Amino acid sequence: MAKIIELNKLIVPLGGQQIELQQIDHAEDGMSLLRVRIREGKRFTIFDIDPATAAQWADTMQKWAGSQKK
Repeated sequence: MAKIIELNKLIVPLGGQQIELQQIDHAEDGMSLLRVRIREGKRFTIFDIDPATAAQWADTMQKWAGSQKK
């Protein structure tokens, strides 16, 4: 059985999508993944991401956010 830890919940200002970030700890093999749940109306998109992929995604998002005029 996996243990789920809520990390953050966001609502996108334009579009109103709900984004949930969760840590999923799998008891049987000790693996931890980052779950990204995006809700658009009644539709859900769910990604379970390993630490290396999460780091690349976060780096790309941070670079993009930093490059935008404020």
